[in-house]
Amino acid sequence: MELTAATTVRKPATEVYAFWRDLENLATFMTHLEQVRVTGERTSHWVAGAPFGEDVEWDAEIVDEVPGGRIAWRSIGNADVPNAGTVRFVPAPDGVSTEVHVVLVYDIPGGAVGKAVAKYFGEEPHQQLDDDLRRFKQVLETGEVVRSDGAPWGKRARKEFPQRPAQPLSDAELAKGAEP
Repeated sequence: MELTAATTVRKPATEVYAFWRDLENLATFMTHLEQVRVTGERTSHWVAGAPFGEDVEWDAEIVDEVPGGRIAWRSIGNADVPNAGTVRFVPAPDGVSTEVHVVLVYDIPGGAVGKAVAKYFGEEPHQQLDDDLRRFKQVLETGEVVRSDGAPWGKRARKEFPQRPAQPLSDAELAKGAEP
């Protein structure tokens, strides 16, 4: 599966890059990440939550890096979720902000069945990435992830309020709404 997303952060590219490059920061805004631990100059160990309360783990290495401009990585060894990706940090036309472009490629455990199960439980990968980037923008611009009073628990909230893309109402739901 390949995912792409982008956002614009009202901070200079060097600052946005530096925050992302400190890989242990990623768990502050990526809700499925439990932990990222730096293990070397270009290596790290990742632990993420998966459906059914399970965790998946992998080691990763940075394979390409342009300070202030780009970070590319790939999983190494026997990863539970083989993955690779690139984050580009592009100065925005306003001269103040940074466009953040993410490309993420990974194998979903269980193939099509795993993808269907994840969607059923409200863990749609495209929505996750968009939400993660929204939180990233909030952390850099305000210093925190803004939460509503209705869901102040952060990562625990996804169990009570799973998110999924909007879907049209079914025929049964439409008929039910038309009844007096």
